[in-house]
Amino acid sequence: MADTTFLDSTELVLNMGPQHPSTHGVLRVILKLDGERVTGSECVIGYLHRGVEKIGENRTYTMFAPYVDRMDYVASVSNGLGYCLAVEKLLNAEATPRAQVVRVILTELNRIASHLIWLGTHALDIGAITPLFYTLREREEILKIFEAYCGARLTTHAFRIGGLQYETYDGMEQDVVKFCKWFGPKCDEYEDLLSENRIWKERLTDVGILRAADCKALGITGPMLRAAGVKWDIRKALPYSGYEKYDFEIPTRENADTYDRYVVRMQEMRQSVRILEQAVADIPAGPIMAKVPKVIKPPVGEAYVSIEAPKGELGYLIVSDGSTQPYRVRVRPPSFVNLQSVDYMVRGALVADVVAIIGTTDIVLGEVDR
Repeated sequence: MADTTFLDSTELVLNMGPQHPSTHGVLRVILKLDGERVTGSECVIGYLHRGVEKIGENRTYTMFAPYVDRMDYVASVSNGLGYCLAVEKLLNAEATPRAQVVRVILTELNRIASHLIWLGTHALDIGAITPLFYTLREREEILKIFEAYCGARLTTHAFRIGGLQYETYDGMEQDVVKFCKWFGPKCDEYEDLLSENRIWKERLTDVGILRAADCKALGITGPMLRAAGVKWDIRKALPYSGYEKYDFEIPTRENADTYDRYVVRMQEMRQSVRILEQAVADIPAGPIMAKVPKVIKPPVGEAYVSIEAPKGELGYLIVSDGSTQPYRVRVRPPSFVNLQSVDYMVRGALVADVVAIIGTTDIVLGEVDR
């Protein structure tokens, strides 16, 4: 690679986004190029900033709950779970056993739905059109369950502080069981299309390598970290909502490239099906709400709770001053933290590889900008 300085005559500065379809939202990437080779990059964010955290400080605890669904809008159920767990920790309360199992069912369905959107759009970015139609077909069946449960399909507001928004509808368990049996062979279809496809492997193998040491230095979590060989999953390491009761594996790989991140997410969908099958077979009877005050005023203090969202560690820090509104709300979104790895991965790559690398981070700009 040529040794160049910024704005040297041999270097080209190119804007990619924020209207580029493969930036997965309003992300602007400033690329510094030596021919087709990337010598540096800068991600420019903020085009979708709505001040969600500051809104949280000017709403009651209950009123703010639907706002978090709008951050990662393809995994809104996970957003709501993390927020409810953080407030429940402040209140020293815990959801009922029935509510915890239903929460697991909904969040694992949401994990699959999120990964399906990632897989379809990632394949589309690289030139494979068919997987998007397949993944949207399967995601539709999950959205039907969400719609029947709470009336929403995208920004699914499913939980309440202390439990659930609604009781399960008649036949929900059967719908989940039916989906689990139907979905397994669909994963095989995706892999038949992609895993040994020569073009797919050439576009992903040894592209965007991010080793475990770099992941730890940057705070990278989720499938990107596990694809680097680190067996870290908050559902196992710091269990919440009864995840310690479920038997499932943490998929890992060693090459830490874009292909391995694809494999890890494919395996994660199968593990989510395992969890769903166990959860739906053992939903306890009982109330769906714990005894929490109608007017929520946590004692003075602070709480941080993190969960394993589809994209990595999603954390909520809430500081209470004893009033009905949080004094401070701070969100640790995985998309925002994982995005900083893009510059490390694109250096030395080709322009075409940048598309694959952005796709493999699985970012949602609503969560990045908040």
